[in-house]
Amino acid sequence: MPDFLKKFFPVVYRRTSEPGIDSNYCKYDNQGLQLFTSSLYLAGLTATFFASYTTRRLGRKLTMLIAGNFFIVGVAFNAAAKNLAMLIIGRILLGCGVGFANQVWLALCSTPFLSS
Repeated sequence: MPDFLKKFFPVVYRRTSEPGIDSNYCKYDNQGLQLFTSSLYLAGLTATFFASYTTRRLGRKLTMLIAGNFFIVGVAFNAAAKNLAMLIIGRILLGCGVGFANQVWLALCSTPFLSS
């Protein structure tokens, strides 16, 4: 984690290495870090709305394929990230994959033969 913080969040890294700060709130209080953390969840929530339409129109199989593609592209972006923008775009794509896969799971659970 220190290498990750040093590369993408140098201000947070300096705060964590300072001996005088005891509160974790003060160490990790950074808007870029908060955006990085919440981007996955917000993208997953938003993608669920689009995935419900896609599941209705295209079916579960194609929606799952779309979710897998979002995951692969998101992982590639995160692995190749050189700056914070690439890292956040990768997290958003991973969140879209979560949203689409979640919608397929909900559609699968609501089928009559699996709900007992």
